[in-house]
Amino acid sequence: MRTLTGITPSGTLHVGNYFGAMRPAIEAQARGDCFYFIADYHSMTSVTDPALRRANTRGIAVDWLACGLDPERSVFWRQSDVPEVCELTWLLGSVTPMGLLERAHSYKDKTSKGISPNFGLFAYPVLMAADILLYDTNVVPVGQDQKQHLEMARDIAIKFNQTYGETFVVPEPEIRVDVASVPGLDGQKMSKSYGNTLEIFGDEKTLRKKVMSIVMDSRTPAEPKPDADRNLCIQLLKLVAPSDVAADYEGRLRAGGLGYGDLKKALFEHFWGCFARARARRAELLADPGYVEQVLREGAGRARAVASGVIRRARLAAGLD
Repeated sequence: MRTLTGITPSGTLHVGNYFGAMRPAIEAQARGDCFYFIADYHSMTSVTDPALRRANTRGIAVDWLACGLDPERSVFWRQSDVPEVCELTWLLGSVTPMGLLERAHSYKDKTSKGISPNFGLFAYPVLMAADILLYDTNVVPVGQDQKQHLEMARDIAIKFNQTYGETFVVPEPEIRVDVASVPGLDGQKMSKSYGNTLEIFGDEKTLRKKVMSIVMDSRTPAEPKPDADRNLCIQLLKLVAPSDVAADYEGRLRAGGLGYGDLKKALFEHFWGCFARARARRAELLADPGYVEQVLREGAGRARAVASGVIRRARLAAGLD
């Protein structure tokens, strides 16, 4: 069974990215055949600075490798290094109804917020379908926000198969209902757009200041906190500390006697320790950029070995041989 995950090169990695998407995807390596690609073509709908795109793409490659993606056990490549995906986008687009694309939630949402509509934004679901179908993907892990795009990919595959004969594997969604919902430093969902993130590879002094600035309520340390499980620091501590440690701090806060300052200090120390190995590995990778590029090139070669067979199959079915 082949699982495929697309990674958006969107800048600085934070705790919400890691626990919400990265860790579940990396853990999947132990269960089977995993393909991971950095979606630099997709970034063209929002990023127009070439230098920024290159920096974001390299940065996300380094971050994923530092956090445990193993290129020996999985296939990891840059989307634009497999140009067959563009040809397949055209083949699929030729059978994709306009009405299907017009119903895309993300397109309607972005244009309603004033983003200028263009072909790339409108055809995003077709490129996503090509990303999936080009590798005979069986399963695509998606959150609720991407569920519709996966359903559209299935519809496009079925339409092509009906038009030209059985050609593509129709993928199944794996909806992540158990993915951690990570609160930001203000209690909202952690998101760069809210400015409430805790960056995994940020500066120690800056990150410590962020944690120590988390706003708590006005109760004194001695007062019992029966709602300790709803405390923002406790919720974050449960992600980065051993379960028994997090339970101990929650119990102490619930009983009274634990000051918020001490709780914040504990949160920072466990956060800093949680990603110590990843920071060390990231420093090694940054010192050896040739290795990162080699990983992406070799991954692209392995991905193209699969893609070339699928695109030949699609061309033959469509009479383009």
